[in-house]
Amino acid sequence: MKHPAIILVALLAVAAASAAAQERPNVVLIMSDDMGFSDLGCYGGEVRTPVLDGLAEAGLRFTQFYNTARCCPTRASLLTGLYPHQAGVGHMLGETGLKGYTSGLNRQSMTIAEVMRTAGYRTYMAGKWHVTRQTRPETAEGKFNWPLQRGFDRFFGTIHGAGSYYDPSSLTCDNESIPPDGPGFYYTDAISDRAAGYVRDHARDHGGEPFFMYVAYTAAHWPMHAPPEDIRKYDGVYDCGWDAIREARYRRVKELGLVDPGWAMTPRDPKSPDWKEAPDKEWEIALMQVYAAMIDRMDQGIGRIVAALKETGRFDDTLVLFLQDNGGCAEPMGRGDSITYKTDPEKIEPMRPGELQTEMIPPRTRDGKPTRQGRGVMPGPADTFLGYGLSWANASNTPFREYKHWVHEGGISTPLIAHWPRGIAAERRGKLEHQPGHLIDIMATCVDLAGAEYPKVFGGEPITPLEGTSLRPALAGRPLERSNPIFWEHEGNCAVRDGKWKLVRKGNMNTGKMSAWELYDMQADRTELHDLAAEMPERVQAMSEAWEAWAKRALVKPWPWGMKQKPAGKSNKKKVFELGSGAELPREDAPQTGGQSLAIEVTLEAPGEGVIVAQGGVSHGYSLFVKDGKPIFAMRHAGKMTLIAGTSPLPPGPSVIRVKLAVSGETTVEVNGAEVARAKAPGPIATPVEGLTVGRDGGDPVGPYAGPEAFQGKLEKLVVRLGG
Repeated sequence: MKHPAIILVALLAVAAASAAAQERPNVVLIMSDDMGFSDLGCYGGEVRTPVLDGLAEAGLRFTQFYNTARCCPTRASLLTGLYPHQAGVGHMLGETGLKGYTSGLNRQSMTIAEVMRTAGYRTYMAGKWHVTRQTRPETAEGKFNWPLQRGFDRFFGTIHGAGSYYDPSSLTCDNESIPPDGPGFYYTDAISDRAAGYVRDHARDHGGEPFFMYVAYTAAHWPMHAPPEDIRKYDGVYDCGWDAIREARYRRVKELGLVDPGWAMTPRDPKSPDWKEAPDKEWEIALMQVYAAMIDRMDQGIGRIVAALKETGRFDDTLVLFLQDNGGCAEPMGRGDSITYKTDPEKIEPMRPGELQTEMIPPRTRDGKPTRQGRGVMPGPADTFLGYGLSWANASNTPFREYKHWVHEGGISTPLIAHWPRGIAAERRGKLEHQPGHLIDIMATCVDLAGAEYPKVFGGEPITPLEGTSLRPALAGRPLERSNPIFWEHEGNCAVRDGKWKLVRKGNMNTGKMSAWELYDMQADRTELHDLAAEMPERVQAMSEAWEAWAKRALVKPWPWGMKQKPAGKSNKKKVFELGSGAELPREDAPQTGGQSLAIEVTLEAPGEGVIVAQGGVSHGYSLFVKDGKPIFAMRHAGKMTLIAGTSPLPPGPSVIRVKLAVSGETTVEVNGAEVARAKAPGPIATPVEGLTVGRDGGDPVGPYAGPEAFQGKLEKLVVRLGG
């Protein structure tokens, strides 16, 4: 029998550990997708967001918090507390052969979940992952770069970055791909309900332990999908047009104190027409109504998560953080005059029960309706796939410049709401916090609040030290005492924020050419309308040198933009490439397609579904694939996808497919010498950042599919020719 004193000491130790655990908050980290700075009600918008508004009123709103301007890099930075290049995701998910630009999170980084686990936290995730190109569970368990392999105890969501809200691609539960559960499925609701369920399950099964939960909505990323009852709430709201919405939001953000009244609003984007002269007004209004409804529905779902926290007695002890992954999205998804995509549109072919959706843009709905795109297609239902466009994105980002992709304020400024009843003093509630912050600070904050020790080595790998600063002092109204400036790079767009000063420039990801540095005083001019670079050359030089030093340290350089960093002796001026099945060419060895005509000739021994060849990703590139037996050529030009589909299936035996893309954009597809498709593309293909793969898509998908889509036929030879 143990001595009573020993038992007493053990009991006291358990009690002390339990008390310490109770002092550490649960953390619920919520992120939305492709939303602008002023969309939420509490950040000046007209969209109804009472739950988030309530959290802001009882918590804090940060006015100068920053993301990285794009989905994959933001998620990598948020999850790891590093700059995205340090985590291996400096762009999207194409493999470039450069350490800062790989196909997924590297092993020299740790996720928040992995670190929080070491401090005794349970970890849960619901929503969009998008930090690996591996979207199907087809390889060995230990090689996954999925949530459960990166520290989460439970996961429900999508591995890929975008898709239908009614039938999303790569829908996954833990490590298993799954179909939607029933005809009433809507992805935003599913994320909310699963997250609320995790809270309740945790209270039932692990009530004595703290938890970390990451909720990553896809709302309000295209496509514009929302339930009719939510769309109807916004009847008439946007009839006034984008100019009036911008003016109204500008008044509100000033009234709320989110922006200084001395900061002028940026002019309407020159690519956006005056609302009075805008064509297709009814269609444009409908797009913004659906966008608002998507945000509204997300807010309703966050309300169910909050209700679960209250029901389980964890609301007061939980830090809830809400932020966005980038600024409003000006991408023209589905907004062209016409899209050549689906064949036999009159033929209804329902999906089989339990069949998995693998394509980003589903060819058809589950009940067999063909997906529609193009001007005039009214958004909302499952058989549409559209973005809301540049003009409404300009309104979403009021009062700032630019959009997702760029590192001017419109691309990188996000709301940050922090709510924690036991951790934020009563006198701080409802206040605005003006100190600049960044995604890299979220990991540092979680480590601080959890009492965790950030490892130097994990899983036998040396771990890159944290970059961020804990936000805990800001929650208490104290200075952050940030020791380093904040830096950005995305697609050659570069910036550095040091105190009140911001240095920023645009880059061309195809040529590698940079614009001149611009310098702004963020206290006097956060809308970036008065460039001081010419007046303060010494400051520009000092800050640009700091950026260069950071770029080399943080794996930003060498970068793939414009091929300026190709290894010596690897200049590629080839015009003809003869390749076999399974061949892979890194970016520097792949066809340099920029500004040239392109011809592809494929010799097949036997037909099959899947990707025959792909080069590039979601910004620029091309893919030749077979769907429903028919050859389809996909081309990306500045993010816009053009699909040119053959009219009949390939023959059952050997065949030769030829695709010709002229500099003018004129494109033809031939099978065995007979033309099966002809269409006009936007122009030649810029040289992609990603390399070339034969027999699958080895990067972020060029075409309307979610993953590699390996070719199931038998390929004998492939020839790619440039020019002439």
